[in-house]
Amino acid sequence: MGLGFQAFLAVLPIVTAAVLLVGLRWPAKHAMPIVYVVAAAIGLWFWQMSATQILASTIQGLFVTFDILLIIFGAILLLNTLKHSGAVAAIRRGFSNISTDRRVQVVIIAWLFGSFIEGASGFGTPAAVAAPLMVALGFPAMAAVMIGMMIQSTPVTFGAVGTPILVGVKGGLENPDLVANLQAAGLTFNDYLLLITTESAIFHAITGTLIPLLMVVMMTRFFGKNKSWTEGLSIIPFAIFGGLAFTVPYLLTGVFLGPEFPSLLGALVGLAVVTFAASKGFLVPKDTWDFAPASEWSADWMGKLEIKLDSLTGKQAMSTWLAWVPYVLVALLLVLTRLSQLPFGGWLKLAKISWSDILGTGISASSTPFYLPFAIFIAVVAITYFLHRMTWGEMKAAVSESSKVILGAGFVLIFTVPMVRIYINSGTNELGLSSMPVAMAEWVAVNVGGIWPFFAPTIGALGAFIAGSNTVSNLMFSLFQHGVAEKLFISGALVVALQAVGAAAGNMIAIHNVVAASATVGLLGQEGSTLRKTILPTLYYVAMVGLFGLIAIYVLGVSDPVNDLAVTQHMLAGK
Repeated sequence: MGLGFQAFLAVLPIVTAAVLLVGLRWPAKHAMPIVYVVAAAIGLWFWQMSATQILASTIQGLFVTFDILLIIFGAILLLNTLKHSGAVAAIRRGFSNISTDRRVQVVIIAWLFGSFIEGASGFGTPAAVAAPLMVALGFPAMAAVMIGMMIQSTPVTFGAVGTPILVGVKGGLENPDLVANLQAAGLTFNDYLLLITTESAIFHAITGTLIPLLMVVMMTRFFGKNKSWTEGLSIIPFAIFGGLAFTVPYLLTGVFLGPEFPSLLGALVGLAVVTFAASKGFLVPKDTWDFAPASEWSADWMGKLEIKLDSLTGKQAMSTWLAWVPYVLVALLLVLTRLSQLPFGGWLKLAKISWSDILGTGISASSTPFYLPFAIFIAVVAITYFLHRMTWGEMKAAVSESSKVILGAGFVLIFTVPMVRIYINSGTNELGLSSMPVAMAEWVAVNVGGIWPFFAPTIGALGAFIAGSNTVSNLMFSLFQHGVAEKLFISGALVVALQAVGAAAGNMIAIHNVVAASATVGLLGQEGSTLRKTILPTLYYVAMVGLFGLIAIYVLGVSDPVNDLAVTQHMLAGK
């Protein structure tokens, strides 16, 4: 089976998903079972995976599904708890005091607060936290999901305290040959990882500065009364200020401190600076932009998550700082449990549900439920119950409302995530073929030659689209990307950085991330509409980063010690 035919077959499940979700506008609950069957059939008949491997991959996927559903439930329960405690009403008043302009709120809530949550946790948590919060503040559910997905771009490479680099790139790239070459060049692998971190941070800082502006203009274009791009463009100075307030400290942290803290510190500094500036009216437009009245919204904008604050007017008004305490606790506990220097994360990982060597296939699955953001959400809900002096009836209502959302999301995800695991595990087969994602990447590499740096971010995004994870995309493709760079005698570190940045952008269109975010606002069934919108910032990101990659290599002459050593050896061999 030739490489071209392998690539054609490997892309079929993706094309099927795109046609059904985006083209025919099917809801994911109808489309994803078909996509799962297509992927399984290709794995069985063409990749010669055994039926046992397909089943084991499906079981492995169900473990991941279980984790995602727990996170969704925890995020919705926290929001509903804050609704019934009166905190959401107080938060809404607080934002009104800073600015009633929805464009300003997007920069602060989605871009900065969402990036902080991503830096602390990853796992799609920022959309799960920010999207329902935006709905509570009066955003249409579909707008909240679209913006929530766009959060998952710039901060993602350094999300979950650097996991995509420390686990994804390191686990995917580290091998004896590369370590030996690095030693010959006088470097350790950690030195090389820091070089990749620096270059990733630079690409993100340049490209990501415009993401808050894109969030705003897409909101005004798709969800504004006048469907206007220019109403969003009128906030350019403030949006770029908000972008720089994050990306400048983000870049400095990535260069000088490493991969653990760029998103965390960048967002924390940005939140402090931008919130203060907005409260003083700095660069805030004189006009105020808002959505049309909810009665004029399109029916497909509306989710089933209802935040009827009018029904809670009997609650005593709460102070804004007390209302924000639960979210501050979420952020604080996520940081404390994710820092490897502290013991808390290790303690939470001790409780583990696992299945090693599923059905004798060598495939394993595990879940650490207390380490998931779900456990943090539940702990904060319990604290909030006492802190906000809630009644048992209010808590019971919050639990009841949250439980209703899970069933729909669960049905979609039990097909989506196992399909992903079949894709990834297809490298174990009777024919000795590369896995389906790698086959697609190899075909692209063979056919594009020297302009590979332009396509490297797209391959990273493809991996994230399939897997819903920057980390998994990096695990799949880092070594492959480095190998292509070696063949072209260009900087391997820079090409792997392009991979990591592209994989972050791919999270904006990852299907099971869209499903999870949609579930938090009760918008299941509109996944295709969300993907048609988030593909725009994804294309912007991979195209810009790919272009910068070409400039860095062929105009600026960026190389690395391993690349220089390989070029020297090649020249000597030529003599």
